[in-house]
Amino acid sequence: MPGLFPSPVCLTVIWFLSWSLRPSRAQIWTDEVSGVQYGHLESNVTLACGKSQIRLPVVWRLNYSSALPWHKVTSDGALVLLHVDHSAQGNYSCYDNQGFLLHSVKLRLGYPPGLLSVSCHVPNHTHVRCSWVESVKTFLPTKYNASFRGNGQEWRPCVLDITRKHCDVDHPAFWQTIHILRITESNGLGSKTTYVQFRLHELLKPDPPESVLVKELEGYPQRLIVSWNFPSSWPLHDAFPLVFHIRYRPKGSIYWSDIYSEESPVVIFDALAGHLHHVQVRARDEVNSDSQWSEWSPLLFARPWEGYTTPEPAEEFPSEDSFTDCSIPDNTKPETSTAKSHNPVLEDEGNLGLVILLGFFSLVVLTTIPSLIFVVWMRQRRRDHVTKQELTSMVKMKSMPI
Repeated sequence: MPGLFPSPVCLTVIWFLSWSLRPSRAQIWTDEVSGVQYGHLESNVTLACGKSQIRLPVVWRLNYSSALPWHKVTSDGALVLLHVDHSAQGNYSCYDNQGFLLHSVKLRLGYPPGLLSVSCHVPNHTHVRCSWVESVKTFLPTKYNASFRGNGQEWRPCVLDITRKHCDVDHPAFWQTIHILRITESNGLGSKTTYVQFRLHELLKPDPPESVLVKELEGYPQRLIVSWNFPSSWPLHDAFPLVFHIRYRPKGSIYWSDIYSEESPVVIFDALAGHLHHVQVRARDEVNSDSQWSEWSPLLFARPWEGYTTPEPAEEFPSEDSFTDCSIPDNTKPETSTAKSHNPVLEDEGNLGLVILLGFFSLVVLTTIPSLIFVVWMRQRRRDHVTKQELTSMVKMKSMPI
């Protein structure tokens, strides 16, 4: 029957359609792409070959290479990476025994977050900035969420700057005794929340004074004048006054002298004349005794005023040519020389003093020598007398009968 056997043309069409509809090697058969999978460093990580339970033999590749880290493949086609390190990161793909791509996934390795090390800076009464440092380097993309509240108040957001890893709160409730900051760090392996409790009035620490200048005070060789401006971050000068601490010392000394003032400028009255001095200034809230001193301003150098005397002009003597003409006109007066004239009277007085000094010295010598001779003679005479007595005693002892 002609209807039972397809014609050659129909067979050709059927063969062409079946060949054209066959999946290519580059096509994902299951259409399953899971994107990114996160794994814990130094642990075992399992990668599934798609969501369905595949019982076919599969081949895994890393970055399209057959070289894989230490691993094993389970009966359902999953890849188990053993005790992974950073070299195990990359794009993994699994294929069937004919080379068709079944599934691909990107593996990122790291650690879950840990507690944060948080510190807060309060430069004035209207602003708080808190920054943090991770205790665990996660090696993974991280998200943060921060909030802030006073004791008994509702949580309010702390505005984040992820790049610099800090957050800011404007106009905090300074009258509250205790404040709490809450920061949550999260990544693909988990999340961790850090709570920090602190007192704003104890953290209040102004920025250092600005535009500090040290100048000499003309006419005063032991004085210096020091001036400065309020820190630009401390806007409320009248409502929250500052007290300033000025310290100074001569260069080379280890001991500082101190001055406290509420206003600028300040005069140093006991500077060491002719010496270079080191000067620094810092600030603190005048009302809040629990607040902190600011950091010191940069070290400045200054020297007190020094009076400079004008040297006397050199004396000019007439040249030899001026004495060639000894005639002096009748209508001119001889010039008076500024050089000191030779005074013979002073020379005679000096010679007389020298003669008197020499005479006195000779008298002392003549008196001393006879005295020394007399003393030596007396000592020698005493020694001779003692010797004679000793000899006489010995002779008497020998003459005595035994």
